[in-house]
Amino acid sequence: MLMSVLPAVESHAQKAHSDAAQALFTEADSTTLQKVKDKISLWDRLHVGGYGEVAMSRNFYSDNYLRYTDPSSYKGKSHGRFDLPHVVIYLGYDFGKGWSFSSEIEFEHGGTEAAVEIETEEAGEYETEVERGGEVALEQFYIQKEFMPQLKLRVGMQVVPVGATNAHHEPNQFFGVYRPEGENTIMPCTWHDVAISLSGRAGDWSYMGMFLPGLDSERFGNQSWIHDGSASPFEFKIANNYAFAGRVDNYSVKGLRLGLSGYVGNSFRNTLYPTSSAKNKGIKGTVSILSFDFKYEDYGLLARGSADWGHLSDAAHISKFNISMSKNSTSKRQEVASDAVSAGIEAGYNIFRFIPRMVKDNQKFYVFGRYEYYNSMAKMESGTSLGWCERQVVKAGINWFPIPQVVVKADYSIGILKKAYNNEPSINLGIAYVGWFK
Repeated sequence: MLMSVLPAVESHAQKAHSDAAQALFTEADSTTLQKVKDKISLWDRLHVGGYGEVAMSRNFYSDNYLRYTDPSSYKGKSHGRFDLPHVVIYLGYDFGKGWSFSSEIEFEHGGTEAAVEIETEEAGEYETEVERGGEVALEQFYIQKEFMPQLKLRVGMQVVPVGATNAHHEPNQFFGVYRPEGENTIMPCTWHDVAISLSGRAGDWSYMGMFLPGLDSERFGNQSWIHDGSASPFEFKIANNYAFAGRVDNYSVKGLRLGLSGYVGNSFRNTLYPTSSAKNKGIKGTVSILSFDFKYEDYGLLARGSADWGHLSDAAHISKFNISMSKNSTSKRQEVASDAVSAGIEAGYNIFRFIPRMVKDNQKFYVFGRYEYYNSMAKMESGTSLGWCERQVVKAGINWFPIPQVVVKADYSIGILKKAYNNEPSINLGIAYVGWFK
């Protein structure tokens, strides 16, 4: 998401339009001046940008689905992966008079490919084969009306700004090759939905309030908690239940941003054919999330952190309901916890700040460390939590910015599980860009 840098781009573009138009005039002809401004800005009102990531990993643990149920049989295994985690194209246009639209198309893991082939070994039958796994999604598409900097109305597909990673998920907004694990595990990431929102900034404060469809409790799971609840297998998003999300950020202290965000909404019966059984009467499946995050950048130090707590009411009933569903349903048919938690902190230091040539060349080289703890089954209403859903992650590495728009990454990471399970170390390399083409 490039929305975090859009205000700066808009301000720069508006100033450029004004300076260019003013330079053409030596007398005050306001009518003609406005016409020239409009003519100059037609092309400049179009904004094109994006970001992309290339990642390579060697994971020194097994990726077999039985590795947690039978750890001893999969000890000492390893596997490697090459990936394009996210490639995003941003397109926006300023229509004038406060009206604009923004859109993002995201290709995850290289997109998806399929082909129809004639199978010579099966009597020449036509067969459709999946040639590449991945996803293509319209991550954002909204129309905005800005009444003033303190009040903007957006309608359409938007990122739900709950948690640090959803609000700041571009590859230059976190250390390491991959996004922080905790929030990426227990919450949708990047969480986007068709919604109505109000946002703005006044002085040292910014805010966003959002009205959106509720999650679908049938898609909740043990390891992922509510992560998959925002997705819909249908051509539309079901909205039998509604939800509210909000975020407030403060910038009063130089170099420091403090953020508080939250979400509340019911999730049970938010499906295509909701149950009307009397035994489900009064079940709401209310999801509540509270999140705090911060960022500090000054004197060569860059630090970020977050803490998230989530609660699901009626978790025991939802677990029993989901487990009893048909194998043909979209449900994971797993137990889901009533509470999930995630916390993490990372800090890096730019060692190039002491090298004048590098400073002049606008290069940065961060040496960083990161620690995370998360548990998608922190508290159960019934049943027993799975031990491998609780883990710590320790990560260390480097982020090199040869130019401001490109970052080269390398890190060593280890997922530390309970004694009964195998730890999950890995070495990761990556390169990414975040930029505006126009």
